[in-house]
Amino acid sequence: MLAGKGTQVWKKNGAIYDGDWKCGNRSGFGTFSLPDPVTGEYVKAYSGGWKDDMKDGFGTYFYSETEYYEGEWSKDKRSGWGRMYYEDGGISEGEWLHDKLDGQGMFRLANENRYEGSWKNGMKHGPGKFVYLDKGQLYEAVWVENIAKCGKMSDFGREGAPAAPVYPIPKVWTVFS
Repeated sequence: MLAGKGTQVWKKNGAIYDGDWKCGNRSGFGTFSLPDPVTGEYVKAYSGGWKDDMKDGFGTYFYSETEYYEGEWSKDKRSGWGRMYYEDGGISEGEWLHDKLDGQGMFRLANENRYEGSWKNGMKHGPGKFVYLDKGQLYEAVWVENIAKCGKMSDFGREGAPAAPVYPIPKVWTVFS
């Protein structure tokens, strides 16, 4: 039974774990790597805390070279505070529960527009605001399962916004009888 520090290689898929062990399980700090199917070089998949052979505590998981999560884990799930970087340049940051944003958090798109507020089960839920930096607008609302139920749109710095919406003012005629 493995205990202390050590390295294990799995023959089936070539995976390697290098780190702490307790009672034959990954427990403590360690790094799990997989061979790249094209080059055969080892690529780090996860580095961080482990408990009872599951990701636990602070760690970083690499979904790809450009998509990864860094933050807290519990029983192999993103749980606690963390930040997810997406391949398209978006970022989710905040409180996670069972692999989904849950609590206070922020999702920023690659164009810098962002939602900040309450989340439940990975969806906007509760009070929050969506900032449209490209349009110079702010939408403050109460959300229910990703749908804004009531809110208020306000302008800020529209003059300098790269894609400020133009709202034509209709002509008005006064008719006297």
